Amino acid sequence: MKINFISNYINHHQIPFCDCLYRKLGEDFTFIQTEPMEEERVKMGWAVDARSIPYVHLLYEEPEVCRGLIEDCDLLLAGWMEQEELIAGRLGSGKPAIRISERIYREGQWKAVSPRGLAHKYREHIRYRNKPVYLLCAGAYVASDFSLIHAYPGKRFRFGYFPETRHYNGKGPEERKAEDGPVQIVWAGRMMPLKHPEFVVRLAEDLREKGLDYRIHFIGSGELEDQLKGEIEQKGLSDRVILYGFLEPGEVRKKMEESHIHLFTSNHLEGWGAVVNEAMNSGCAVVANSEPGAVPYLIENRVNGMIYREGSYEQFREAVVYLMEHEEERRQMGRRAYDTICSLWNAENAAAQCMRFYENWQKGRVEPPAEGPFSIAPVIWPGRRSV
Repeated sequence: MKINFISNYINHHQIPFCDCLYRKLGEDFTFIQTEPMEEERVKMGWAVDARSIPYVHLLYEEPEVCRGLIEDCDLLLAGWMEQEELIAGRLGSGKPAIRISERIYREGQWKAVSPRGLAHKYREHIRYRNKPVYLLCAGAYVASDFSLIHAYPGKRFRFGYFPETRHYNGKGPEERKAEDGPVQIVWAGRMMPLKHPEFVVRLAEDLREKGLDYRIHFIGSGELEDQLKGEIEQKGLSDRVILYGFLEPGEVRKKMEESHIHLFTSNHLEGWGAVVNEAMNSGCAVVANSEPGAVPYLIENRVNGMIYREGSYEQFREAVVYLMEHEEERRQMGRRAYDTICSLWNAENAAAQCMRFYENWQKGRVEPPAEGPFSIAPVIWPGRRSV
């Protein structure tokens, strides 16, 4: 079984999945990187030495080798890339391929009526509806976008991103969290409008007014950083909100492991949100907006985390206060969150389901698992429940 994964560049959210396939397949697994990583991502600590990874090939250095790998593999996994023509022949060949996509109408599904846009989507997706080309939905709202253009009917499956999964002995990550003292809360990401970091400052002020004991670890940088820093100082919150700037991924995970609650405030422009995987794996009770792609797939409200609807600050604040005032429920949600990642939404299971998919396809059938990666993706409309 030869599997090739082609995408713009490899990053730390994809490496665990690719590593699992490489361990299972050896040289029969390859990853083609089509372009260097953007400088902004490099500055965020996402830099990866692609040349040091044994299964990675760089299209811009080995074009002929990479084109051969695309045509010769048994199963092609195709993520986002600028040069769609690289895979067009393979997708129309009758050999199995799987597209991996975030939302195509993230800024509004009304764009699906654009004639020019539909022509592009036909060339890229719709024309393969009767070919063995399938779709992995890297986000809960992806299936609804593709249903609007009638692409991949009956061939859409759940997927996502799979950062490193850590397994802990004893009580799990709970052992790393203080039992006494302030409730430790963490937010991590780029400080930009779509991620709504201003919720953190509003929350800090409201929690202080309620007399609750907490510390917020505010991790990240971006265009709103100076404004937020000024507000924190102006409101006298510097003793309760600790600003870190950007940290290396390992340092972010350490703060998550030490925290009881993780805040995820991004809006609908967040395609997935891998910090949710990481926070759940760290045993945090996550309070998350319903709009980003990861949330409906990973979190069951009040079971392994808490979801507030459509960016409501009031619901967000109420969820955080509830978790602070109900310690045992908070602990249980953290434990269940950890179990969700370790038992289901992890790279090892995603890689195993990928290989199982191809083995079943060879036998003339597709048998999706009941849940998790490669299970059937329900159509979930933004702002509405699944149907």
